[in-house]
Amino acid sequence: MARSELRPVVKLRSTAGTGHTYVTRKNRRNDPDRLTLLKYDPVARRHVLFREER
Repeated sequence: MARSELRPVVKLRSTAGTGHTYVTRKNRRNDPDRLTLLKYDPVARRHVLFREER
């Protein structure tokens, strides 16, 4: 069964400049803009903002 285009896979990149990324899925209907989440960056060893990249 094909994956839905309503919930695409997005890559979240750290704003700390470490290059660490997370991969997740998002709902386009609820979050049409770019996603930003506060998550743990193991390279920086602290919580930083992660922004969606396209």
